[in-house]
This record gives sequence, C-alpha cells and structure tokens, in this order.
Amino acid sequence: MSRRLCFFTVAFALCPLSLPGFAADDDYRDERTEMVEVAVVREGITNRAVVQALLEVPRHEFVPTRLHKQAYVDKALPIGYQQTISPPYIVAYMTESLDPKPTDRILEIGTGSGYQAAVLGEICKEVYSIEIVSQLGRAAEKRLEKLGYENVHTKVGDGYKGWPEHAPFDGIIVTCSPESVPQPLVDQLREGGRMIVPLGERYQQVFYLFEKVDGRLKPTKLVPTLFVPMTGESEERRVKQPDGSQPEIVNGSFELDENDDGQSDHWHYQRQVERVTDGARDGKVCLTFKNEEPGRPAQMLQGLALDGRRVAFVNLSVDVKIDSVTPGEKSFDQPAMVIHFYDQVRRSLGEGVVGPWLRSSDWERIGRRIPVPPAAREAIVRVGLNGATGSMSIDDLKLSYIPR
Repeated sequence: MSRRLCFFTVAFALCPLSLPGFAADDDYRDERTEMVEVAVVREGITNRAVVQALLEVPRHEFVPTRLHKQAYVDKALPIGYQQTISPPYIVAYMTESLDPKPTDRILEIGTGSGYQAAVLGEICKEVYSIEIVSQLGRAAEKRLEKLGYENVHTKVGDGYKGWPEHAPFDGIIVTCSPESVPQPLVDQLREGGRMIVPLGERYQQVFYLFEKVDGRLKPTKLVPTLFVPMTGESEERRVKQPDGSQPEIVNGSFELDENDDGQSDHWHYQRQVERVTDGARDGKVCLTFKNEEPGRPAQMLQGLALDGRRVAFVNLSVDVKIDSVTPGEKSFDQPAMVIHFYDQVRRSLGEGVVGPWLRSSDWERIGRRIPVPPAAREAIVRVGLNGATGSMSIDDLKLSYIPR
C-alpha cells in the first residue's frame, strides 16, 4: 500500500457560518483563525465540530520548522519521504463528509504528518491511524503524543489490511487512492458506518462516500480530487498505468457531468466557476469564471503524467472570452492558463503560462508552445481568473505534445 496527500493549493469561497470560540493559545492563533475563516468556512464547510477542530489543532506543529510561516496557507506542504500534508480545506472536506460524532471510533488509512488524525481526535472518542512509511509513522506518533492526543493511536503497517483487533469502526477515512475499496476495510466498518475514499485512476480520482447497508457499501459520488500514491504495491498493481510519454487533458470540452452536480468531471477544486449551456463556443457547454473580490481564486486544476524524457514540448490552447477583468494585487492574480511541472519526487520545476488575458474580448483561440523540463514526470494544468476580478469564459481546452 502507499499514500500521498494532495499537493496543490485549494481556493476559497464564502460561507455565512460564524466561527466558534478559539481555545488554543500559541503564536499562530491569528494565522490559524484567518486560515479557517478564508479556506474552510468561506469555502462552504458548515460542520461546527469540524471548524472548531481546525481552530484547535496547531497545524504548524505538523510541518517542518522551516515551513512554519506557510503552515496556515491553504496549500499542501512537503513533510519528507516524497509526501505532503493536505491543504486545510481537504482535511475539513473529508472530515465533514464523514460526519464523525463524539462517541465514534474512527480508522484512518495514511497517517502522514498526523494532522488529519489530530483533527479527528478533537472530535471523536478514539482514532486509529496506520502509516506504511515507517519514518513518518514513528514521527507522527511522537508528535501526537507530545501534543497530548491520548485518544489517537498509530501504528506502522499496510493500511489496506485495516486494524482488525479494534474493529468495527464507526467511520473510515482513506487518504490514498485505491482503484477499489479494499475488502478488509469493508469488513471492519460497522453496519451503518461511513467511509470516505478517493477512487480511480492515478490522476483521475473522485471522492466517494460509502455507507454500509446490509453488509454492503452504498456509494455516493462526490467531487473530483487528486490523491496520488507515491510508492508500493498499490501503485504497481494499478490496472491502468498513466503514460507520461502521451500526456492528455480529459474532458477539455467540459461536456461531461455524469453525477449532475453542476461541475465538469475530471477537473479538480473548481472555484467560482459555472457550467453554462448558453453561448458555448464548442459543443453544448462552456465554463464561466466570475470573481468580485480581488485576490480570491476563481480557477480549476487537472493533473496528468508528463515524462520530460519523452516529451520536448506541449501545445496548450483554449477558446477564451473576457469581460471587464482587473488584475489583483499579486503578480499571479491574473486570468491565464498555467502548466506547473514536477519531478519524480514532486519538486517544482517551474511553469509555462498562456496569458495573461486582460483586455475584454469576444471568443478567440489562444495558445502557446511550452518547453518541458527533461526532469518532469508530471504536471498540473491550472486555468481561471485566479485572483483577478471580472468574468472569463473558456471552452475546448486542448493539450498536444511534440516528442523529444
């Protein structure tokens, strides 16, 4: 088994929920409060127990000291051994979806830094968490003990086998991406219990929420996500392996929405974007991003395999329509399409930009040929207003490539 948490920034949205009182006292209290207000509450998390838990848990304790100043930004951060700590919104989203209660006993697959386990520990009676990377598992155990989480129990091992001596569990949270739910986890979930797990191909997963009914899992399809295993048998045994020599964008026409949730399938972390069926440039659907608050992201992402040893250039193009756009305060707060390159251990190798698009215009085709770093092994395509204000519509996003 292997695991990896999300590794990209999650954007923000408004929510009228008021924040509960804050109890923890440390130098990062103000930063933590702002993180919860902006990245969690405004994004739509309404479960008060979850909000309170994220206010309580000192996230900076779960990242390396050199990254303390970034601990309360809503993005993933490296924690060593090719892994990251999830963005706060992802932790909040998964926890709220599971809807844990104070009497619950929860199993977590993939301890990582221990941050998700600590959040669950603030809410639940008992938390059992398993990590396959021994160094991470032992470090998380010491960290959680130091912070006083006596109700959180950890061990190093294969999480897909569960923790049978402590079963059944009221809920199970899986922070890795199997192609199907491992049977031991089904067996160890109590009748009526809930499980949240990202399922699918390596770069095309969807969160599924399961409820155990009459011994079987009843699924509910949630939103697209990107949880990519790093190492181990689960990665090697995938039926469909990504081919970095033939990179591709999935659903670049935005027509697919199989669960009718109003979001185009295969695109992750869609923020302030609407599927529009009137006036599309290609097919029946286009997407429109709108933002009225400078600096607030309006964007979406898609990850893909991209092997720089085999691919010399990518051609990115899209149909764009711009209406009264004003850049935000930061240099990247501009409407554009960006491809971010990462190496085999997911270090950033830079980016290529198509844009920015600042003048109002009717539909026009815009594209660019972008060189691929030879060390690249994967990429993320991001498109949107980002932190600019105004309105932007896009359609027929395409990626082609030139072999090296």
